Amino acid sequence: MNDTTSLPRKPLYSAADLEGVPWLDARPGEYPYLRGVHATMYTERPWTIRQYSGRADAGVSNLAYRRALEAGAMGLSVAFDLPTHRGYDSDHADIAADVGVAGVAIDSVEDMARLFEGVPLDRVSVSMTMSGAVLPVLAAYIVAAQEAGVSAAQLRGTVQNDILKEFMVRNTYIFAPEPSMRIATDVVRYVMEHMPHFNAMSISGYHIQEAGADGVLELALTLANASEYVRRLVGAGVDADRACRQLSFFFAVGRDFYGEVAKLRAARVLWAELARSFGARDPRAMQLRMHCQTAGSTLTARRAQNNIVRTTVEAMAAVFGGTQSLHTNAWDEALSLPGEDAATLARDTQLILQHETGLCDVVDPWAGSYLIEALTARTADAVREMLAQIAAQGGVIAAVESGWVEARVHEGAARIQAQTDSGERAVIGVNRFQVPHDDESESLDVDARRIHSLQADRLRRLRANRDPQRVRAALERLAEVARSGEGNLLAATIDAMRARATVGECTSALEQVWPRWSAPVRADRRAWAQARASDAAWEAAKDAVAKWRRSRGRTPRIVLLKLGQDGHDRGVRVVAAALADAGFETEIGPLFVTPGQAAQWATSRSPDVVGVSTLAGAHLSLVPALIDALRATDIDAPVVVGGIVPRADHARLMAHGVAAQFGPDTPLDSIVRKLLSVTRHETNAPA
Repeated sequence: MNDTTSLPRKPLYSAADLEGVPWLDARPGEYPYLRGVHATMYTERPWTIRQYSGRADAGVSNLAYRRALEAGAMGLSVAFDLPTHRGYDSDHADIAADVGVAGVAIDSVEDMARLFEGVPLDRVSVSMTMSGAVLPVLAAYIVAAQEAGVSAAQLRGTVQNDILKEFMVRNTYIFAPEPSMRIATDVVRYVMEHMPHFNAMSISGYHIQEAGADGVLELALTLANASEYVRRLVGAGVDADRACRQLSFFFAVGRDFYGEVAKLRAARVLWAELARSFGARDPRAMQLRMHCQTAGSTLTARRAQNNIVRTTVEAMAAVFGGTQSLHTNAWDEALSLPGEDAATLARDTQLILQHETGLCDVVDPWAGSYLIEALTARTADAVREMLAQIAAQGGVIAAVESGWVEARVHEGAARIQAQTDSGERAVIGVNRFQVPHDDESESLDVDARRIHSLQADRLRRLRANRDPQRVRAALERLAEVARSGEGNLLAATIDAMRARATVGECTSALEQVWPRWSAPVRADRRAWAQARASDAAWEAAKDAVAKWRRSRGRTPRIVLLKLGQDGHDRGVRVVAAALADAGFETEIGPLFVTPGQAAQWATSRSPDVVGVSTLAGAHLSLVPALIDALRATDIDAPVVVGGIVPRADHARLMAHGVAAQFGPDTPLDSIVRKLLSVTRHETNAPA
């Protein structure tokens, strides 16, 4: 069995493997859409090149969008910063370090207007990756377009609006599951009535795979989420055809080439079956339309230019699977925010595939393949079995609340990391065929303090020039719609944003009815132990911890933290599970905390080491602030940092007192040995 796969493979396939495989005579554009949702697929129109981007403020991102359109992009995909995802205005005291860093900061209609200045919104398709703060962000987009002369009915594109996957993996939620589902379904109902060319939901498997799921689990959870949304809409009286037509899908395409091709083909068959089971009969309702993105989790910091090859192969799998649009990752994203040259190369990769390779000349070239057809059918069967397991638990929300989803995804992430550390899972340049090489990239830094100051000034001017009574009345109306259950939340939010309320103010109005929701971050040492059993290097690491424990008479204690608004917790959970298995006493802190709050929480645990996991680019502000806050306490524990930190920032963090730094490719046994050394205050050793 290939270690990258979720289903076993064999070295030779023949006609015998096609016995009992359904839909072999299917034609593209016909039920169940195995071979594609359109009869001609790319032969008449290639997939849409839709690069996900956004940074700093609206003006900076607008320039990038216009350049991308001039260079061949056919649609825009907006990356919002973490404070916007979490419904905070940029001048909120607790989120300054994250403003504009991992996406563009949007606080108001004025910001949205600047973001799309000069972009013909009646012709350019816009995708917005937004779920938590979907109400004020989508409302700002609609109002900005209307004020530019483009009606809501003319807008084309998609808003993600997939809150269930936030509770599973990504954590950019704001409210508890039930009110969040109310928000999501109100958005769908508004879009159905007023925006005929717009998709009200993009059900995301991408983040599920990125968190550690294999292709079968990714597809099963994605379809389970979609089914829950449709059930809610149909139960509220929405016609099944109209409900299903509103949905599109978003998948990751990783390194399992054949498996990913089969997964995307199986996805169309399964969705056609599910939509029909809900009562859909319109072909458009049964056609699974998808966007794909190459996997971020397969990118490596060592020998980072190898990522160009990885991304190209993943992009080909998405094309062979029949995607409608595609984002290709930049090669340097494991090192820092992507540089302009790397982002341009990522886009050019798609243009080369479209115009130089002949991939668009044939519809579904893998049709009839012994391997692909058999694997497609087996993938569909495995997903059906997993959907039955989810249904047996009472549905997908119950499976989330019970911890079943979290455990399955966490187990996958631990297995992948363990296989990589042991060398079972080959990663060229990292654990196979290593060559000494210092990777450098054109790091694209964002000055969060400057963007925070600019946005705060814009907010001051906005509040000074608006009608405060009109704003207050609109926000009170929004809160009343939430409280009473009568009326549409998006319609009420549009009125509030038109009155010049802000993203944060709309969120605060809803918080009067639905308090912010939080969930603990958990890790299971068994997930790591099962994956690394009987591995010599890992046993040696555990022996080193046991020796430390015997010499000190107690167990080494580490607390692991996420700072700011970064909710990506795959790495910190895997590290916590591994360190617990190694013999550390391990605890993960709460998400979405300030450095001061994190220091207070960590101090109460009396740790030997404080670990920080960082992925969102705000490390130069948040980590020094944490160290300063810890220094003000009685705890003298060294601070270590793991995650994505550009090489240029290493010295600055070390100068401020960071004891060790671990890149995303660092094996866990190496991390264990280094942690033991820093607990002896040997903090001058190189990381």
